[in-house]
Amino acid sequence: MRVLLLGSGGREHALAWGLRKSVDELWCAPGNPGLADLATCVPADPADADAVAQLADDVRADLVVIGPEAPLVAGVADAVTARGRLAFGPTAAGARLEGSKAWMKEVLSSAGVPTARHGAFTAAEEAAALAFLDTLPGLYVIKTDGLTAGKGVLVTESPVEARDAVRSYLSGEAFGDAGRTIVIEEGLTGPELSLLVLCDGTPDARPLAPAQDFKRIGAGDTGSNTGGMGAYSPVPVAGPAVIDEVMVKAVEPTLSALVARGIEYRGVLYAGLMLTPDGPKVLEYNVRFGDPECQVVVPRLASDLATHCREAAAGRLRSEVRFVPDACVTVVLAAEGYPSSPRTGDRIEGLADASAIDDVIVFHAGTRREGNRILTAGGRVLDVTAIGPTVAAARARAYEAVERITWPGRQYRDDIASSP
Repeated sequence: MRVLLLGSGGREHALAWGLRKSVDELWCAPGNPGLADLATCVPADPADADAVAQLADDVRADLVVIGPEAPLVAGVADAVTARGRLAFGPTAAGARLEGSKAWMKEVLSSAGVPTARHGAFTAAEEAAALAFLDTLPGLYVIKTDGLTAGKGVLVTESPVEARDAVRSYLSGEAFGDAGRTIVIEEGLTGPELSLLVLCDGTPDARPLAPAQDFKRIGAGDTGSNTGGMGAYSPVPVAGPAVIDEVMVKAVEPTLSALVARGIEYRGVLYAGLMLTPDGPKVLEYNVRFGDPECQVVVPRLASDLATHCREAAAGRLRSEVRFVPDACVTVVLAAEGYPSSPRTGDRIEGLADASAIDDVIVFHAGTRREGNRILTAGGRVLDVTAIGPTVAAARARAYEAVERITWPGRQYRDDIASSP
């Protein structure tokens, strides 16, 4: 099989690592220095639908795997399938689940999916938005409607901070047009859970192994929200009964609601959940593999990733999804100043030493090559991932590798998977 993978982050490096086990030829656009060891990297814009469709023709791809959300929202899957090629990833219509949080909430409500009490407001409805805040019990969640690379969510107990966020989002000051429509939610409590689900256009989806990620920049879940500072899998609180409940009460009704709207959702659906005292509730849907959840789910996959992706894209999920019993932990190494203003251009040392540890994989998330040097090139720079017989063993291995990698200002959380 010949596969074209789109993206340049740690998620895509993990996907390439999984795909390379069985595919004959692998291309990536645009890729990164780590991906270049696994695939032929092509300097193309993954969100340029016409360019991607042409590239898929040029390399005669049997399958195009679309990693990030922006290309999906831009209709890259539509352009690829219009050329008669398979695309793993939803069409632009299905990608609205992530491209518009307000529309996603509308779908949840129509499908009867358990979620937080919420309201959606435009820039012309600031007064109504502030009035809605006053009806909430004291934990406030403010989200941009559009894509903001994981940065458009505020969770706060401060009514003053919440009101300031509403004003800055709706005015466009904080996130431009992406924030001129917002979703305000009642804050939920309980353990968070990420469940990735393979979809073939029908409500009969296949769950992957659950994972749990860590959004805050600081240990003890302190500081700003980020795109994710680490993750682990399996998750002890998410046994088979919990997964079955999520599939029956959330995922299957959502996919049925999409089918009723004429949308055949093919690809992966990411359900971000809160396990509340009243049962699992959906916080959000994403339309691609989570990052960094992908980095702990794919290494545990015992069945063939490329086969699953091809079957989903073709609308025929048939193969059994299997996972090894081992655990996996990933720790994100971030640049100084992340998430607000990450510094780039620092030389990374110790990559080979870290990778030499048994069952450790270092996925590149935000790096670039300059001669024989690897430099930081983003906020989240590396995903140091380890496999072990238990979460504790995998965690110990991951942090041993973390200590071997250095650059000025490097930061990371020291409590990833510390008490699963």
